[in-house]
Amino acid sequence: MSTILIKQATIVNEGKQFVSDILIKDGLIDRISSNIDVKADREINAQGLHLLPGAIDDQVHFREPGLTHKAEIYTESRAAVAGGITSFMEMPNTVPNTLTQDLLADKYAIGAARSLANYSFYMGASNDNLDEVLRTDVKNVCGIKVFMGSSTGNMLVDNPNTLEKLFAESPTLIATHCEDEATIQRNLAHYKELLGDNITIGYHPIIRSEEACYLSSSMAVELAKKNNTRLHILHISTEKETHLFDNTTPLKDKRITAEACVHHLWFSDKDYDSKGNYIKWNPAIKTEADRDGILKALLDGRIDVIATDHAPHTIQEKSQAYMQAPSGGPLVQHALLAVLELYHQGKITLEQIVEKMAHNVAICFQVEKRGFIRESYWADIVLADLNKGYKVEQSNILSKCGWSPFEGTDFSSSITHTIVSGKLAYEHGQLIEVGSGQRMTFVR
Repeated sequence: MSTILIKQATIVNEGKQFVSDILIKDGLIDRISSNIDVKADREINAQGLHLLPGAIDDQVHFREPGLTHKAEIYTESRAAVAGGITSFMEMPNTVPNTLTQDLLADKYAIGAARSLANYSFYMGASNDNLDEVLRTDVKNVCGIKVFMGSSTGNMLVDNPNTLEKLFAESPTLIATHCEDEATIQRNLAHYKELLGDNITIGYHPIIRSEEACYLSSSMAVELAKKNNTRLHILHISTEKETHLFDNTTPLKDKRITAEACVHHLWFSDKDYDSKGNYIKWNPAIKTEADRDGILKALLDGRIDVIATDHAPHTIQEKSQAYMQAPSGGPLVQHALLAVLELYHQGKITLEQIVEKMAHNVAICFQVEKRGFIRESYWADIVLADLNKGYKVEQSNILSKCGWSPFEGTDFSSSITHTIVSGKLAYEHGQLIEVGSGQRMTFVR
């Protein structure tokens, strides 16, 4: 299908809303005009629907290779497309960890063969692979991932000399997970001594505390300022951390940027009683004051993007006791719906949603020809019905793990169509598996 004509959509793009037609040709947005009268291979009547640029998720864990009992690039990209996420950037803590250029190439081969969404993969850093990191192709790889806190395998970077060299010599953006490991271990030892094996999920945000997050994030900011590093701090979970960031510099000129995740904008520590390990993430979901502070920083420009940190585990794994249950959960299918729900609650505008989930991600990562509704850009497009609800039920969950922290939630909006690189990939609940995902490129 080489041409698609979308008629009379309410387009939300670059701070404006307007009704228009869009013609898609050979994967690109060919024309945006109030009345396009051509014969297309497919015509979509979008009257009453809102047309958004497809969301770009800069932090997912799709678990392939090595952890495919939890998730696969194919299954999770399906869920992403159904949720209006047209592009993703996937993390290196798979098995084996993505610590060499050969292993990174292997993941790109899987993406090319199996992803329904556009894709990029981070190069992983460890205490001893700086030479491999420096070989990263900055035009074809989204960034370098540094775990400054607990992680899978050999990916905790806690050697001060290594961190200094990474921040000084990285050829491109460094994305960091910031939690201070020494603080976490000290807190954990305290509660083990106090409670033995009876530590419960309610202690998670106390063990993985505000102090642990702030110590690590502030150190990363200090290193970045010292070395003029292009730093992007992932999943800010505390109000205190938001004051590390600037909202006076234009985004395109910022050297230090930050991300908020959907679960930190939606849940609080009061939800542990009902959700338990199903909302166990690292960094931990913390207080209502933290949640509200993160939203405030997002709206005033200190935090730049919204992502998911989609990180599935099986129900069996999550059903273990707190100390044994892994952290993370599936979010890509329902992230945009959750943020649209915040719009219905009057907490964020549609223009801000598009800015934080598409435009700003493209600017932060210098993504080539994606993230905006512009002529000659790739046609990554989502149509949403803001007046037709969607209930999350086990039967309509597409992530391989088969569960969602949003199960039972009645959202006010629904996704009707998703177009990926000019191909219709999702329509009214049905996935159209046409291999539409492409490797993202970067203007650097």
